[in-house]
Amino acid sequence: MKATKGSKVKVHYTGRLAGGEQFDSSAGREPLEFEVGAGMMIKGFDDAVVGMAVGDKKTITIPPHEGYGESNPDMIVEFPRDRFPADMVPEVGMQLNMSNGAGQNFPVTITEVQEATVTLDANHFLAGKDLIFDIEMVEVVGGSPLIIIP
Repeated sequence: MKATKGSKVKVHYTGRLAGGEQFDSSAGREPLEFEVGAGMMIKGFDDAVVGMAVGDKKTITIPPHEGYGESNPDMIVEFPRDRFPADMVPEVGMQLNMSNGAGQNFPVTITEVQEATVTLDANHFLAGKDLIFDIEMVEVVGGSPLIIIP
């Protein structure tokens, strides 16, 4: 049986960047389970499993527009350093949670530290990057039952 839209599938995967840096993997864990076409996965990954059968393996490259989107410069802001807690030493690469004032929290990453400001990036850490996935289909279960009127 091959995976089609609506199939429930289980896959093992390893995700890496073009430079070889691994950012995620199911190795040593249960396989990733999802419904194909249900919007649970990024588009490029979802599309890649269509047509795969149990035991099939493939390597795909997902461009940003089918992954986490392009990096949005409007989501990069300079924040006054004196607004950080006094006992906190901001460092490049540090991940923090911010509040937008309406009670919504979102993750940010420090990308630059200057004397008076700290640059914060609220883009997803994989935005703007080509993603390479090694995928192995472990299980395919038929899609949701359909009602057919005679």
